[in-house]
Amino acid sequence: MLDMLPHDPASASAARQISRPEATPRAASGDDSEMFELAPVSLWLEDFSGVRALFDAWRAEGVTDLRAHFAADPSRVADCAHSIRVIKVNQKTLTQFEAADFDALTSNLAAVFRDDMLKTHLEELCQLWAGHSQFTSHTVNYTLGGRRLDVLLKGAVLPGHEANWDRVLVSVEDITELEGARHRMTLAEQYVRGLFEHSPVSLWVEDFSAVKRLLDDARAAGISDFRVFTDVHPEFVERCMQEIHVLDVNQHTLDMFAAKDKPTLLARLADVFRDDMRPHFREQLIDLWDNKLFQQREVLNYSLDGSEVHVHLQFSVLPGHEKNWDLVLVALTDITARKKAEAYLEFLGKHDVLTKLRNRSFYVDELNRLERKGPWPVTIIMADLNGLKRVNDQLGHAAGDALLRRAGEVLAKAMDIPFHAARIGGDEFAVLMPDTDERGGAAMVEAIRQLVEMNNQFYPGAPLSFSMGAATCQRGDRLEAGVQRADLLMYEEKRAHYQNQQEAGTLGE
Repeated sequence: MLDMLPHDPASASAARQISRPEATPRAASGDDSEMFELAPVSLWLEDFSGVRALFDAWRAEGVTDLRAHFAADPSRVADCAHSIRVIKVNQKTLTQFEAADFDALTSNLAAVFRDDMLKTHLEELCQLWAGHSQFTSHTVNYTLGGRRLDVLLKGAVLPGHEANWDRVLVSVEDITELEGARHRMTLAEQYVRGLFEHSPVSLWVEDFSAVKRLLDDARAAGISDFRVFTDVHPEFVERCMQEIHVLDVNQHTLDMFAAKDKPTLLARLADVFRDDMRPHFREQLIDLWDNKLFQQREVLNYSLDGSEVHVHLQFSVLPGHEKNWDLVLVALTDITARKKAEAYLEFLGKHDVLTKLRNRSFYVDELNRLERKGPWPVTIIMADLNGLKRVNDQLGHAAGDALLRRAGEVLAKAMDIPFHAARIGGDEFAVLMPDTDERGGAAMVEAIRQLVEMNNQFYPGAPLSFSMGAATCQRGDRLEAGVQRADLLMYEEKRAHYQNQQEAGTLGE
C-alpha cells in the first residue's frame, strides 16, 4: 500500500475537506469514532475507488495478469498509488509518524512513503486484483523526522463498500523493534554459523540421546560395574555406536576426511569410525557412565580415501542438554603430522638410520629385558661385516654405506618376531633370539648366509660377507657372558676368513 494525496493543491484541499468531521459520513455510533481515534495502532481510512476504476478499465481492455501488466509499464503502479485518497487518520498515526496534525502528515506523504515502497504496494494491488477484500504487506515507512520504520500493513475494504472500495481501513503497525531484534538474531546466527563452518578444527554436532537411554536402561537393570559389563557384552558398545546421530559437520570435517559433501560423509561413517576406534569409544562410554560430560582423548579415525587420521577428540554435552544428551559438540583436531613425527622420533631412538635395523640403545635395553624375563633359552648371534674398511678406503664411504645398507636388508629379511637384529657398531651387528636353542641359532646363521649369497647375485660390485658366532644361554646364565662367547667365535671365523683371503692373494680388512 502506498498512501498518496493527489498531486495538485485542489486535490489535497479536497482530501482535507473530506477528513473534517462534518464531511465524513457518521459512524454507526459515537463510540466507534472514538475507538478509531484512540486505537493503540496507527489507523488510516482511505478511498480506493480510483484504484477500483483503474482495475475496471484494465479488465475491460482485456488485462488478466496484473503483475505482467505492471511489468510492461511500471508507472502504472504509481498511477494506482496516486489515485488513493487519505480520508482521515487517528492520533496514533500522527504520533507514530511525528506529524503535528493531519495536514502536516498528508502534505508530506512523499517523505513517508518512498524508496522501495512501490514494490510492496504492487503486492497489495495484486491481492485486491485477485478478489481479496483484505491485503497485507511488510514494508518500510519513514517518519517526518526521517526515522526509518519497519511496518506491518494490513488493509480491509469496509463492509458495504465492496462495490467501489471507497472506504478501506488500513492499519500500520510499527514493528521496527521486532525487526531489529530479528535482524540482530539473524546476524548472531550468521556469526555462529560462520564460526562453525570456518573453524580450523573438525566440528561435529551429534545427538547422544539414544545412547543415554541405553545407559539408563542398563543402570535400571542393575548393572553397576560398566567396565566388566562391556567386557562381557562387547555388542552393547557396538549398539551404542550405531545409535549416535550426526546432526551436522563443518567444512573442515569434509576436508579432513576427504568427503565431497555432507551426505557422502554421513552415508559412510562406518568407513570413518572403525577398527581401533571401538576401544576408544568404549572408554568414552565408561566416562559417560561416570557422568563425565566433557572428555578428551587421542583416537584413530580413517578418511574416506582409506588413510589414517589421528585426532585429538574433545567431547562436550552442551549446556542445557545434560539431561538428555541430545546436543553434543565433538571437536577433532588433526594430529596426524604430530603422530608421524613422534613415531619417527621413536624410530630414530631405537633404530639405525642407515641400515634401518635396531640400534645399540635398543640392543642394550632388549638384552637387559631378556635377562630379567626371558623366555629361555636365549641365543645370541654376533656378526661382523667383512671388508668394510677396504671398501671405504678404495671405493669411498658412499660405497661403504651402500654395503652397510645391503647388510641391513639381509638381516632384516632373516628376522621374524620376536627376533631382532641390531647394528651395535660401525660394522658390528647382533641378533637376539629369545626362546631359541643352539639348533635354532645354527639355522639362523645358515639362513643369513643363504640371503647373503642371493644378495651378492643381485648387487654388482663389492661382495657382502659376514663373520658370525652364536652362543646360547640358559635360565640363570648372564647374557653378557653369552655375548662374549659369541664374539670370540665370530672373531675366530673372521681370522679364518682373512687368512683364506691372504692365501688366495686377496688383501682385506
